[in-house]
Amino acid sequence: MSDPGELNRTLIYRCRVFDVYEGDVRLPDGRIFKQSWIDHRPCIAVVPVNADGHLVLIRQYRQAAGGMIVEIPAGNMDREGENVEACVQRELAEEIGFQAGRLIRLFEGYLVPGYCNEYMYFYLALDLQPASLPADEDEYIRVMTASFEEARQMIREKAIIDAKTALGIQMAREYLTAS
Repeated sequence: MSDPGELNRTLIYRCRVFDVYEGDVRLPDGRIFKQSWIDHRPCIAVVPVNADGHLVLIRQYRQAAGGMIVEIPAGNMDREGENVEACVQRELAEEIGFQAGRLIRLFEGYLVPGYCNEYMYFYLALDLQPASLPADEDEYIRVMTASFEEARQMIREKAIIDAKTALGIQMAREYLTAS
């Protein structure tokens, strides 16, 4: 068996959010293949729950998804030296106008490891307090609330079609039910 991994890489494309590479990769059995992959900085997703026990969600315009979609707040760790929880608090303030008195890590992992190293940290945000920051200039966001049951119905009816949102809501529900 050979040590698997990247043998070489060539930058194919660079943009503000990610880089695309192509290179030769050795598999665990020694075979070598040319592969393409996306190099993406880490990111966060957060499930905010207000004092009434309702989810604070956003409707956001997403060109790649063809229009407005319902999501939990999320964003990239794109500030120099910013840690995960600081990024969560920043995204909450930018996207819904609140910060959390309590943050609980629910999960972390790769989103699409077949071709991208984007790694996401999922949090539950409780004890919300007003704390507004200006939204990113390329975002169009509207804040909404929903009960957990309403959100589950939206998932069943495909009103929520974002996988991170469905996963985050389910993980938050399980955590709160077990607590």
